[in-house]
Amino acid sequence: MRSSVNRLTATIFGAVYLLVGVLGFTVTGGVGFFATEGGLLLGIFEVNPLHNIAHLLIGAALLVAGLVSVVAARTVNIIVGAAYLLLGIVGFFLAGSALNVLALNTFDHFLHLASAVVLLGIGLAAERGVTANTRTA
Repeated sequence: MRSSVNRLTATIFGAVYLLVGVLGFTVTGGVGFFATEGGLLLGIFEVNPLHNIAHLLIGAALLVAGLVSVVAARTVNIIVGAAYLLLGIVGFFLAGSALNVLALNTFDHFLHLASAVVLLGIGLAAERGVTANTRTA
């Protein structure tokens, strides 16, 4: 894993997003599952229970992929990065509306965009020649 940027990135991001998902539940007591406004994680990131579960699922996918292989890590980095890019952009339009079922706020949007840049950048640029038939690092 030390020689694979994709595996290291997926593993670290996975562990962080799992931690964020767990910590999110400490601030969402009494918050509705699909509430458009939630508790504040670290005092700035708005979350609701659905948002916490999304963090747990994304964290698990990244962590498992990072532990499995370079191909898996690269693939999941690209998929999650693309999803976060979309969410980061669309989130600006959802905030303040009934469609904001993840209780997103401006800080969330920028964090999602930053995650997208890192995950997509590494996923698309690093280890491009690696395929399922290539030895895992």
